[in-house]
Amino acid sequence: MADLNPDHMVQEIKDNISTGDSLKARLVLAHIGDVDEQTRNRLVYELSRGEVEFSVPLLCYLLNDHGEVAEQMPVIRETLLSNLIAYPELINNFLLSEDIGDKTHIVTLVGELKYEDATPALLDLVTSASDESQILLIIETLGMIGDPQAINTLTDFMYAANRELILAAIQALGQVGTPTAMHRLAERMGTDNEMDFMILSIFADVQDQVSLEKLNDTLRSHYAHMRTFAKQEMVKIGPKSVPFLIENLQKHDPDFQIHTLNVLGDIGDESAVMPVRKLLDSEPKDANVRFAAYEALALLPLRKGAYTLTAGLSDREDHVCIAAARAIDQNFSEILAAGLKNLLRPMNDDARHITKIIVNAQVDKVFLSLAPEDFFQEMALVYLPHTHKDTREHYHKLLVEADLKVFASKMGGEEDVGVKPKVVAVDDSRMILNIYKATLHELGYEPVLFEFPKTAIEWLQTEKPLLVLTDLNMPDITGIDLAVEIRKKYPSKMLPIIMVTTQNEANDNDAARAAGVNKIIHKPFNAQSLKEAMDEFLS
Repeated sequence: MADLNPDHMVQEIKDNISTGDSLKARLVLAHIGDVDEQTRNRLVYELSRGEVEFSVPLLCYLLNDHGEVAEQMPVIRETLLSNLIAYPELINNFLLSEDIGDKTHIVTLVGELKYEDATPALLDLVTSASDESQILLIIETLGMIGDPQAINTLTDFMYAANRELILAAIQALGQVGTPTAMHRLAERMGTDNEMDFMILSIFADVQDQVSLEKLNDTLRSHYAHMRTFAKQEMVKIGPKSVPFLIENLQKHDPDFQIHTLNVLGDIGDESAVMPVRKLLDSEPKDANVRFAAYEALALLPLRKGAYTLTAGLSDREDHVCIAAARAIDQNFSEILAAGLKNLLRPMNDDARHITKIIVNAQVDKVFLSLAPEDFFQEMALVYLPHTHKDTREHYHKLLVEADLKVFASKMGGEEDVGVKPKVVAVDDSRMILNIYKATLHELGYEPVLFEFPKTAIEWLQTEKPLLVLTDLNMPDITGIDLAVEIRKKYPSKMLPIIMVTTQNEANDNDAARAAGVNKIIHKPFNAQSLKEAMDEFLS
């Protein structure tokens, strides 16, 4: 062997295969990196002709101890794979064999083959393994196979001391995908945000009964990030999640109902119409629930019965009235037009209030249907001259295009005197932003409105308003995230932040204050309540 004669090496391998002497064969193969390519191929070829019990350990030896050669000779791995495919009944023997020290390549190939019968051997192997990289590989392989037999072992690793093993076990249970696996994942939630997000993503992918239930339950979470993530995933799932959401409306939990209504509106499935209307018929005490219900109806296809929406125009909270007006506008019809005219024709206090709502809501179909009526013009002209200039310009253009130029000419408008101090409002609801526009203008401020927090952050890099108003629950960037970003540039005393939210969760409130929010108030707000909150910092 000293001169590494290629022919002698090949003959020696043949003899070793014939006699079953794996030790001598290994000594020959130890020099495979010292010979030419042709000799290497001959050695591997002869090895492939031997008995599989003899060849497989030696092929593993080449892959493990002569990685550089194996990389140049993919035929080594291909030969090992061919042997495992040809003799699957021997795979478990190889996994547990003491003749194969490093079983990495066999485990990897078993995962690629998704060979379920190897699960018992893999479970024995992972239980006795001490090397964490090997344990990680086996966990990943068990996930690729997806055999429910592995659930208990994978569950144990979800509580390991090694974070990488925990995350691998979570992912593997997700690949198993049975209801039991989903239950185990749900039990693991609540201690780590990253893990919780991973588990929720698995629920969103699996979409079985248990997964959808757990995803739906997350709408109750005390953490804004978790709720937002669950809402986004349920919207992506779409109609399949609607039955779970409809059941939520029967629960006497206002926050839960609000989040549910938000999701139902974004999904836009017609089957949600009747349950939402039934909820409104029960006259929920919480104005935010009523607002969310009308907001959802504005996004849902109301094929009939839309006239019932007019009841929302008489709600005691202006926010709810505006949401009802938007729902009417989205489902506008001749019947609704006639009903609204009957409501407004008396020109009483209720009629004037509804007119103000219509003006502030910027509901173009409704406005144009009423605009030719003298009684509506008279009431609308009480409010139009005092609205924000953008609102006046919008209606002026609308009336001119509709050939109602006389009405347009009567609008007039107040001239802005001096520069008004700017107040930023951030909310993912355009309806709420319209309310902010009208309310802040009424209070004497210049509203700067942002539907997307990212845009607000960019604007605030170069501009400093008097104050920032922000919602809590927004996709991608929550109100808490926004506060954190603002505080990187502006300290609390320099730029006050007021969080305006439908919720009153202790965890959210604590997180908001820790992020630098100066005050938390709750929707619905009006000019008076908003002024009182702002005056604490602007006086």
